[in-house]
Amino acid sequence: MNASISRFLPGLKWVGNYNADLFKSDLTAGLTVAVMLIPQGMAYSVLAGLPPIYGLYASIVPILIYALLGTSAQLAVGPVAMVSLLIYTGVGAIADVGSDAFIQLSILTALGVGVIQLAMGLFRMGFMVNFLSHPVLSGFTSAAALIIGTSQLKSLFGVDLPSSKLIHEVWGAFFQNLGGINGVTAAIGLGSVALLMGLRKWNKKFPGALAVVVLGTAITALMSLNGQGVAIVGDVPQGLPSFGVPAFSMASLQALLPTILAIALVGYMESIAVAKSIATRRGYKVVPNQELIGLGAANIFGSFFQSFPTTGGLSRTAVNDQSGAETNWAAIISVVFISLTLLFLTPYFYYLPKAVLAAIIMVAVAGLFDAKEMKHLWLTDKKDFAMLAATFVATLTLGIEEGIGVGVLLSIIMVVYSSSKPHVAELGRLDGTRTYRNLARYDEATRVDGVLVYRFDSPLFFGNSERFGDALREKMEAREEDISQVILDFAGIHSIDSTGVHALETLVDELQGNGIGVKLSGVIGPVRDILHKTHVMDLVGEDHFYFDVQDAVDSLAAHGVSAGSMSKTAHSAAQANGKS
Repeated sequence: MNASISRFLPGLKWVGNYNADLFKSDLTAGLTVAVMLIPQGMAYSVLAGLPPIYGLYASIVPILIYALLGTSAQLAVGPVAMVSLLIYTGVGAIADVGSDAFIQLSILTALGVGVIQLAMGLFRMGFMVNFLSHPVLSGFTSAAALIIGTSQLKSLFGVDLPSSKLIHEVWGAFFQNLGGINGVTAAIGLGSVALLMGLRKWNKKFPGALAVVVLGTAITALMSLNGQGVAIVGDVPQGLPSFGVPAFSMASLQALLPTILAIALVGYMESIAVAKSIATRRGYKVVPNQELIGLGAANIFGSFFQSFPTTGGLSRTAVNDQSGAETNWAAIISVVFISLTLLFLTPYFYYLPKAVLAAIIMVAVAGLFDAKEMKHLWLTDKKDFAMLAATFVATLTLGIEEGIGVGVLLSIIMVVYSSSKPHVAELGRLDGTRTYRNLARYDEATRVDGVLVYRFDSPLFFGNSERFGDALREKMEAREEDISQVILDFAGIHSIDSTGVHALETLVDELQGNGIGVKLSGVIGPVRDILHKTHVMDLVGEDHFYFDVQDAVDSLAAHGVSAGSMSKTAHSAAQANGKS
């Protein structure tokens, strides 16, 4: 394969080396994922508020496009529960769920998501998803799992419930309408849940969802259960998705923008997380910005063929990997199988109970509730646990988009807070070495009498420039002796802005004005260049810059300061979890 072609179409890089063994592995994986995706796609389409057929439409063109442009050989693109829920809540706030307008807006959402993701990929803006930190994402997905499960109570039990994005309202209505439960529907729904869980426990590779669909459809048809109040899928259109330009208006896009942004970010986060995990284990790399391009193009082209937003799915990707997928050809095989289903098998879905689809959804999203992560953060990092809990509660009480917004805001606040309060340390030398370490963590470290060695572990910029000087003054006041020399260890400062330069100038002027000498050590090239251009080097003195802290200490003897007078200092390390 030509290098330039494989650069723009990463999915084709395997063509020149493809062989029968690879095809055998891909064939098994492709068929397995297709068998799993057919019932899942229909279920997630219903979760999104769309007719089931749109889940199959979303499993054709998007998968083909990603197979050409994506860098993960195992990522299984298609409908996923989280995105479906975002469609239901976001688009449902603008149009009646299930209406023609709702369908058109859902397809337009796919176009908008694709444009956002493609633009982010082309402009190398993949870093933006870092504002959805892991605790925030975990809190959001755990809350979303509860919301998704609650949304399926209506179909699972055949009871009339109001549509609401607040789960306490839905559960309240459910308990008030227990008498309205359809017994046959509940038996099918709960039986399907039990069967799915049992089959998964027995053999994770077994296509449990398909087995439940076939069994539920057959029983309903043979016993005419639809006549006993069991809701069924009904007529499912036959044939491949047709080409059409999504209905477009600026007013619609403006109304959909929060939903589009939420799906673009959350969808990419879910996709890149699983893709990176499998790629690392298999010994290759996925390219984050190219993944954005692949997913964006998949959504754009999919929207012209009646697809709602798609992304990489966790469970299907795991199955694809475990089934032996070696190249993107496995995804193309899945598309062929799903296309054949659309052409010839859709009439057989007529008697498919909606309770079965609800059961598939509930079992699939159960794993999204991450109690293990909650417990882990509670024990190890209360700050991150608080972020998880706040996002979790906000998503449950305010809504999906609002929950994401709160999570992103918390992540940004935490970044700002952490960067404004970086770690600082007074350093001492380890006996018999040239190594200097934090006195608060190393009892064996010693300091030079009258000298304070100060390390600032962060870029020096406008957000933390005030702490730079304040923390040093605090450490000087804590010393029970006069300080005649300060050595600023710049090893942890890899960048400095104009505010940081001003803070450094002010501090040096203050120290020198008080008769305290200033030396700098470990200043890296780019920072040194800035200090030279801004004349800080002239202020400190070019001969007061040293390669490392020990060089600066050694120079003190040459300037009449005794560097040999070392005093052991007792330091408490009880607060330290480790040494750094």
